[in-house]
Amino acid sequence: MTNTPRRATANTDKTIQREIIAISDDIRSRHGWLRHQDAIGFGIFTISLAGIGINAWLYLIGVMPAWAVIVLTAFWTSLLHELEHDLIHWMYFKKNKFIHHLMMLGVYLARPITINPWVRRHLHFHHHKVSGTATDLEERGITNGEKWGLRRLLMVGDHMLAVYLRARAYLTEPHRLLKKGVIDKQDLKNLRLISLFSYIPVGSTVYLIWHGYVIYHLANGVAWLAGGSIPWPVWIEAQMPWIHIFVVTLIAPNVLRTFCLHFISSNMHYYGDNEPGNVAQQCQVLNVWWLLPLQAFCFNFGSTHAIHHFVVRDPFYVRQMTAKRAHEVLRRNGIRFNDLGTFRRANRYHEPAEA
Repeated sequence: MTNTPRRATANTDKTIQREIIAISDDIRSRHGWLRHQDAIGFGIFTISLAGIGINAWLYLIGVMPAWAVIVLTAFWTSLLHELEHDLIHWMYFKKNKFIHHLMMLGVYLARPITINPWVRRHLHFHHHKVSGTATDLEERGITNGEKWGLRRLLMVGDHMLAVYLRARAYLTEPHRLLKKGVIDKQDLKNLRLISLFSYIPVGSTVYLIWHGYVIYHLANGVAWLAGGSIPWPVWIEAQMPWIHIFVVTLIAPNVLRTFCLHFISSNMHYYGDNEPGNVAQQCQVLNVWWLLPLQAFCFNFGSTHAIHHFVVRDPFYVRQMTAKRAHEVLRRNGIRFNDLGTFRRANRYHEPAEA
């Protein structure tokens, strides 16, 4: 149910921000190790990459089963995703560009089905400015604002399916927004550049491998049920051993992680009828108990991301440390908790009769 003691308005933003900053400052003062933010970030980076590598090695020598590799590697890549988000906000090595961009490259290659992080930086900063509006491409790209059904479910965990199933909208909507005056010609040019470079070459290549792998096994399964087999070309059969390893050790974990993150993120952000610039209407706290398995692969994102919209400066682990007290502030100031009606309303903030 929605828990809103009083209506959230733009006037509450500064109050919430001030109180959460005070909580964060208190926690930082009591935990001196938090001052070493660069070292903490780099430590999480190296441990996560090592975890991915060890999982892959244990799988290759037959010690760890595929399901365990997928689950554990999904967890490590979820930490790398949080690091990427913090890196986008320049929270680590702002004065050492070499290490900063080395970390950006590392979190990208370990999550190769994601958007290019240097491109995402522009999208994410724009998301903070216009969250819930027609040009919030970051959230709309992961289905925020779409009606719920099988189509949206398929798009939640697969960026390329989200592109394929909305190809017409990608071609026509920028021009529609230009005609309505929502964007100008420079914005239109930027949208085209973002569309071109978001997934090329890493994401598009890895998705080609993933989709080919899925189609290969689905086709074999259908053929087996029909009592036959498919005479695949020799060169395709020759690729399957290394593709299978690649899928188990990196692609499938990222598909699992992506689905969990996008399911939660796309449903905790509001879209379409929230008041522009009103941070209090941009997202809710989504921490209902049955989402815990998904939260495990996105570092409790649904519970803590609303805090980030008000206080951008804190890395993901500090947000988690502030969460209990910050939630009291959010609840007291009218931020919604577990507003499950958003599934029915396609992420609209208001009920249709209120809009």
